[in-house]
Amino acid sequence: MTGSDTVVPRETDILAATSPSRPRAIRGPAISFSGSPFLAPAEACFVHHPDALILIEGGRIAAFGPYDPARVPAGVVPVHYEAALIAPGFVDAHVHYPQVGMIGAYGEQLLAWLDRYTFPAELAFADPAHAQAAAALFFREILAAGTTSAAVYCTVHPHSVEAFFAESERFNTRMVAGKVLMDRHAPEALRDDAERGYAESLALIRRWHGRGRQHYAVTPRFAPSCTEAQLDAAGALLREHHNLFLQTHLAENPAEVAWVRDLFPARSSYLDVYAHAGLVGRRSVFGHAIHVEEADFCTCHAAGAALAHCPTSNLFLGSGLFRLFDALDPRRPVRVGLGTDVGAGTSLSPLRTLGEAYKVAALRGTALDALKGFYLATLGGAEALHLEDRIGRLAPGHDADLCVLDLAATPLLAHRTARCESIEEVLFVLMTLGDERAVRATWVAGECVYDAARTPDPFRYPGAS
Repeated sequence: MTGSDTVVPRETDILAATSPSRPRAIRGPAISFSGSPFLAPAEACFVHHPDALILIEGGRIAAFGPYDPARVPAGVVPVHYEAALIAPGFVDAHVHYPQVGMIGAYGEQLLAWLDRYTFPAELAFADPAHAQAAAALFFREILAAGTTSAAVYCTVHPHSVEAFFAESERFNTRMVAGKVLMDRHAPEALRDDAERGYAESLALIRRWHGRGRQHYAVTPRFAPSCTEAQLDAAGALLREHHNLFLQTHLAENPAEVAWVRDLFPARSSYLDVYAHAGLVGRRSVFGHAIHVEEADFCTCHAAGAALAHCPTSNLFLGSGLFRLFDALDPRRPVRVGLGTDVGAGTSLSPLRTLGEAYKVAALRGTALDALKGFYLATLGGAEALHLEDRIGRLAPGHDADLCVLDLAATPLLAHRTARCESIEEVLFVLMTLGDERAVRATWVAGECVYDAARTPDPFRYPGAS
């Protein structure tokens, strides 16, 4: 199998066509991170301005700091968010857009749940119109939850990827996604083979990877659904094309881990199955990773690979408790982002997911404070995707992807935040009491694509009047 990179439109060209050219300004309380509070004192990596000014030019942040009217360009009136908190747009490191239609499906563990609910839901994506409708719904749900970037699984059908990236391009979101690869242990209509999976992925890579803000992820579903030939084909794609992503699942469920051991007896661990095929490296993101060993953490650290922590899903399916603080051990930290997963996850809201992450940490005898939590949902997710130079921060040169949180979104939230004595307490209340109702607005590349108060439709494609 061979392939070569092809010329696609440059990101700067597409941004120039889709981003507002006039300068913009946003004012209000704001937070951001310059590093990981798991690895450094909070005062060294957390930024909070009670009254901030964010200047935006060409879809990117031109300046971020305390509000100073003298710094506002002539003729520009800042959008002023009061009783709110401006944060970087949330980054979801692991989510399945085709599973939105079966979220909240009752009563199974992972393997039976796949057979009973997931595969039937994905079979419906044989219809391109269904894929287009699902993509439209998915983007509106995540933008209403404050998510501006995500690593997303499509289905085995190439048009499911086309539908996803087309809708992402309309909103100008920075997304990572790919066609699922499965050539065994799935319904026949959801299986491809190594040759077809390679060829279809290659065509999608040539069409979408590096086009505007779109990135392609080679996406073998998980080791049990792939023969060694298909995993090797996935590795070939990664070797042949620059800066592709790899996403798959790892050690989510004890029965799954045992199954992998039986299917790949020559491999020393679940992660070694992927390593043997050349799938463990920079821009590799492994979902769940609950039942892993210290050697696996060391391998991921050395390779620059990342893990996606999916607490609502892990609790819902009874899969186990992710070892967050072990993964982020300062002696060999692994990149970790937060994932909603869906449909085993129970919400597309990163705020709700943070609340469950706190509970998972507590059950393991650790405490996930608010600064660490919001880092995971913003810069941590960006670092997991090796996109921290573009997203996850409010900083000059970064994409102007923002989430505006309403501190009085509900009577209870208003009552509670009014009694907070520090920004850390405000953030903790948001991550334990907040949900999608707390998102007042979402900005993508300098354009307000979601405004909860905008009628009749709170969503707007960039450039739409």
